[in-house]
Amino acid sequence: MMEFMIYGATGYTGRIACQHANSLGLQFILGGRSQETLAELAGQLAAPYLLFDVDNPGAIASALENVKVLLNCAGPFGQTAEPLMTACSEKGVHYLDFSAELHSYQLAEKLDEKAKKRGVMLLPGCGGSVSMLGCLVLHALENVDQAVSIDVALCIAGTMSRGSAISARDSLSSECLRRRGGTMTQQDVNNTQQFDFDDGHGPVNCFPVTLPDLITIWKSTGVPNIGTFVRVSEGSFPTADLNSLPDGPTAEQRMATPYHAAVIVTTQDGNTRHAVLHTVNGYTFTGIASVEAAKRVLRGHVKGGFQTPAAIFGKDFIESVAGSKIVYP
Repeated sequence: MMEFMIYGATGYTGRIACQHANSLGLQFILGGRSQETLAELAGQLAAPYLLFDVDNPGAIASALENVKVLLNCAGPFGQTAEPLMTACSEKGVHYLDFSAELHSYQLAEKLDEKAKKRGVMLLPGCGGSVSMLGCLVLHALENVDQAVSIDVALCIAGTMSRGSAISARDSLSSECLRRRGGTMTQQDVNNTQQFDFDDGHGPVNCFPVTLPDLITIWKSTGVPNIGTFVRVSEGSFPTADLNSLPDGPTAEQRMATPYHAAVIVTTQDGNTRHAVLHTVNGYTFTGIASVEAAKRVLRGHVKGGFQTPAAIFGKDFIESVAGSKIVYP
């Protein structure tokens, strides 16, 4: 009996997650929608697999029958998070994903009480910016009194995977949001802010974007004013036909394009504290961090309801991904 399932295993980041899980000696079952690619990957990993589609609630319920932890790697998460998170809440299965889409987190908020009653943990964002920025923020807040504002920025390097590009295109919203006084409000997309990523370039302009960290950082810290920003390296977002793109960057390309993140915490008396995260490429980070999170959940590190990785695993969860380092410039 396999208690750990990786759904969307044959996707670009799903494969990275499977490889890491395999390297740790974890026993897991693959889940997905494509017979040919799923069987091929299962053969490479010597792992069992189940073929089912998220459009079939009965098939999902049957597939989750003996599962304890589900890691959903199948984007766009706007299509997969709701049926899988709902089924997990009903079946008593802990749910994890690494969605960058606000919808997953709003859904987790909606299902929070139901999941608590079943003792189910809902952990969207177990990898990606939510883990990166969440841990960075908790480090920056250490020994800080009366923080009133948190502004965080992610510096994205390298090319996007085909799946990420399609998800970004399909989930783009005309709304640019930030949190003010605890409430999500609209802001002008031209309200750039300068961040220093400690990478030798000095302070650089970053653009405001609506990241799910507006929900997760608020949940983890209670700080009422939060802004999320990005800086994207030239050529990162493809302009060609997205469906014709390769699966994603090669391992060598990922090695050459590490990510950075920066945070500015402002206190009630107007003082600021800065911290920077240097880490590996986002795809590498996400594949590893999501499995490290699942490993902890399998070992019983669980709290019912909607949780965030930084809050449930602590600010040093970032160290589970080799090459991650926080500095205070």
